[in-house]
Amino acid sequence: MKRVLVIYYTQTGQQREILDRLLSPLAADPGVELTYHRITPAVDYPFPWDGHTFFDAFPESFLQLPCELAPVDDAILQQDYDLVVLGYQVWYLSPSIPFNSFLKSEAADRLLRGKPVITVINCRNMWVMAQEKVKRLLHAIGANHVGNIARVDRHLNHVSVITIVHWMMTGRKDAYLGLFPKPGVSDKDIAESNKFGIPILAHLKRNDYSSLQVELLELGAVMIRPVLVFTDKRANTLFAKWAKLIRSKGSPGAKARRPWLKAFNYYLLFAIWVLAPIVSLLFLILHLPFLSFIKKETRYYKSVHFKMPR
Repeated sequence: MKRVLVIYYTQTGQQREILDRLLSPLAADPGVELTYHRITPAVDYPFPWDGHTFFDAFPESFLQLPCELAPVDDAILQQDYDLVVLGYQVWYLSPSIPFNSFLKSEAADRLLRGKPVITVINCRNMWVMAQEKVKRLLHAIGANHVGNIARVDRHLNHVSVITIVHWMMTGRKDAYLGLFPKPGVSDKDIAESNKFGIPILAHLKRNDYSSLQVELLELGAVMIRPVLVFTDKRANTLFAKWAKLIRSKGSPGAKARRPWLKAFNYYLLFAIWVLAPIVSLLFLILHLPFLSFIKKETRYYKSVHFKMPR
């Protein structure tokens, strides 16, 4: 019997839907036992969000400051697993606070150290730098990162901004104003996620994951848009300054943070609607001399390799 542990966090339920579909070939195999653990903060984050709480989560999310979590069941901690699948979302260009908190916990060290791990990302579009942060944490634990799958919203950047805000603030995954597409990962991409479970099952049975990521990439598990990577990197630099500034004004909920959170809100609107198009245009104009470097970077970000930051 092969035992697989699936650890994830979700507010909307979309992450669990993706994982269930992706792992359906494993669930159908009588030789595989799936165990699910939803990461649960001691005080969970609201869904739908309200405006202030949404922005108040920014500093701790970007700076990767952990929150308190409900304990993992002893029955899970005492079991030995052949494979661990981790499902997470991206909050403010970093792994979500609950997921980051888990990776920094004693339970994560106990469950992941020395184990083959597959990450499954569920987000709007920019995830590359968040994944690098996850890679760093997995490396610190001593986990063996063998696969990565990214399920993203394929719509245009500014369209997905409008639809995701509608979903996060209302809790409704419907067509905003009857004009925009449904937010989040498309139903088609979710339904087709089971194709990734087929090679995962084969490698699980062989206990050899050396070529898993190559096979997942052949199935379209990861799509890299270099312009988004370029934007992601520059946004990380600016977000770092804002996050440190707001955090210096107090902990979540502190009144002294409110004016700075409002300022960050206005900055974010400006960055999305004005700066991002300019950055994209500059990238398109200037990227040709760096094409070989961009291709090399793209290969790296599609992989599960991790380069220690200098």
